Amino acid sequence: MLLYEDILTGDEMFSDAFPVKVVDDVVYEVDCSMMVVKDGEVDIGANPSAEEQDEALEDGAKQVNNVIHSFRLQATAFDKKAYLACLKGYMKAVKTKLQETQPDRVEAFEKGAAAFAKKIVGGFKDYEFYTGESMNPDGMVALLNYREDGITPYFTFWKDGLKVVKL
Repeated sequence: MLLYEDILTGDEMFSDAFPVKVVDDVVYEVDCSMMVVKDGEVDIGANPSAEEQDEALEDGAKQVNNVIHSFRLQATAFDKKAYLACLKGYMKAVKTKLQETQPDRVEAFEKGAAAFAKKIVGGFKDYEFYTGESMNPDGMVALLNYREDGITPYFTFWKDGLKVVKL
């Protein structure tokens, strides 16, 4: 199993237990789903019928995103200006880390990140923002969005802001 950790904070962000794909060689898209969590029980995401879902929620259970729940990601909020300021600082920190550890990757990271940041800004209103468990303001801000169907959630994580740990 592979675990993906934020290189700046050490927070665990996701694992390969979830469907992962690389986009534009700069971000990972991680598919997630909603699951029902009840004290002492966990439903790992099978799709219950509407009746089963209603019954489960009546018993004090709650419906949660499986990636958020599994990695204790913390919701945060930004307006566009604040997010861009945060992103600028984050990209600078990742670039510095890359210069130390993977200097041959710096140029590709800068080009890819700049292009992808434009995509984010273009669809800014569609994103929800999450930090790692530590809520360290210097760490990665993961982006939650929904596929074209408007129902299927997925996260976007900066590829170069993560280190892969084998378990």
